[in-house]
Amino acid sequence: MKLLRLALFSLTLILLLAGLLLPVTAQEDVTPGGPMPTPGIPPTATPIPRPLPTTTLTEERATVEFFFAALAQGETGLIHISGSGLAGARLRYLNDLIEFFPAPDGFYGLLAINMEQTPRVSDLDILAWYDDGTRQTINTQFEVTLGRFIKQDVTIAQDKAYLVDPEIERSELARLESIFAKVTTERLWDTSGFVMPIPGGELTSPFGAFRTFNQSMQTRHTGWDIRATLGQPVLASASGTVVYAGFMDIRGNIVIIDHGFGVFTTYCHFSQVHVTRGQTITAGQVLGTVGNTGRTSGPHFHWEVAVNGSFVDANQFFAMWKPS
Repeated sequence: MKLLRLALFSLTLILLLAGLLLPVTAQEDVTPGGPMPTPGIPPTATPIPRPLPTTTLTEERATVEFFFAALAQGETGLIHISGSGLAGARLRYLNDLIEFFPAPDGFYGLLAINMEQTPRVSDLDILAWYDDGTRQTINTQFEVTLGRFIKQDVTIAQDKAYLVDPEIERSELARLESIFAKVTTERLWDTSGFVMPIPGGELTSPFGAFRTFNQSMQTRHTGWDIRATLGQPVLASASGTVVYAGFMDIRGNIVIIDHGFGVFTTYCHFSQVHVTRGQTITAGQVLGTVGNTGRTSGPHFHWEVAVNGSFVDANQFFAMWKPS
């Protein structure tokens, strides 16, 4: 028993020294070694150039291009399919069917990997159909790898400790899931793509972190925090439609934008909200101002991206090329 306790103490010490176990306040902007970097994210609306595909498969009438070799937990990958007379396609992965969306050069599909997905090699099927009524199934495999997620101990002040409640969290996640399930079958983002909601903002508490609240409740961080000050304007990351503008217990005053094809962005903890549900939004439009509403311990900004119903790493999603 003494040896076990010594081993646990040693492991905890190693994690602390490595910066992997962090005592933080609720969604505060504290990370190991300072702010997290923002590699690849353009500070302004500058289109990302189309990369070369990582893998190309050609079977009968269809050519399929994969813009990823493997995906880590919480990442998103892009797939392109083209062919003469191609009328549509969808992706079958595990228990999900994901629709491809049309573009001038074929159809594109977004494969979002849940941050809880077990790392392994899995089957992936692309179902294609053509103008003449014929159908085709293309089978392949790809690997989900382990995400690099830190651990955080989070302390909530007494006046908001009632929000450290698994039932409140489950209810709010179910509410978000119902919003994300309503997929718009057209692309709403424009040629400028996606940019940071606070230009030049420093990413802090990272996506996917394993969090323990008040030494009792364990959960995951579904987005990124961006260093901000009270009252600072928050901008729409891309064009789209506001599907929710209101209050939620944990996220406080929140705005959710539908960008089409199963892509949503959420903006949380506002002090003031300047948009309404159903409003058409342009990239860079002011949505509201940074506040301290919801499960927080100080003014800051929490930002999320969901693709096909799964929260994904906004940093990685914004940095990847997407057709427009």
